[in-house]
Amino acid sequence: MKDILDKAAKIKLLVFDVDGVLTDGRLIVGDDGQEYKAFYSKDGLGMKMLQQTGVKIAVITARTSDVVIHRMQNLGIKHIYQGQLEKLPAFEKILTELDLTAEQAAYVGDDVIDLPVLKQAGLAITVADAHPLVKQHVHWQTPQCGGRGAARDVCELIMQAQGTLEAHFQKYLGSKT
Repeated sequence: MKDILDKAAKIKLLVFDVDGVLTDGRLIVGDDGQEYKAFYSKDGLGMKMLQQTGVKIAVITARTSDVVIHRMQNLGIKHIYQGQLEKLPAFEKILTELDLTAEQAAYVGDDVIDLPVLKQAGLAITVADAHPLVKQHVHWQTPQCGGRGAARDVCELIMQAQGTLEAHFQKYLGSKT
């Protein structure tokens, strides 16, 4: 675990896949063709907490959906790349824009389409219910499944490694009198 925390301590950018990571992977389509996704609120709070520490967050997804734009904007995430069947070019573009190295970036993916980025990221992470091949090529696997707390697991791991987690929790606990 020390190796994972050492890698996490260097992270300045956290990149998420969407379907299967920030959602449970189900695609709900209405009769009108409208696509719906369910996001876990605790994941969202974790993402906001991490951003408050100065770590940037981005998403790269193969699908395109207005709901992703709405949710990410609600969370204050500006780097949103949709329709990326090949995710590595988008990952490299974000690194260039933010003047970061791959070692300073963590990526969370759940399926084989994520492997090219996972193999480049300084901290490669997958979710508990990921494809078995993906699990073989990551540094860490979250205890929770995609769309059910996995993003929160990642955010808190990075905050713990960077020494910001307890101070952040203390804001909610207040001072003892």
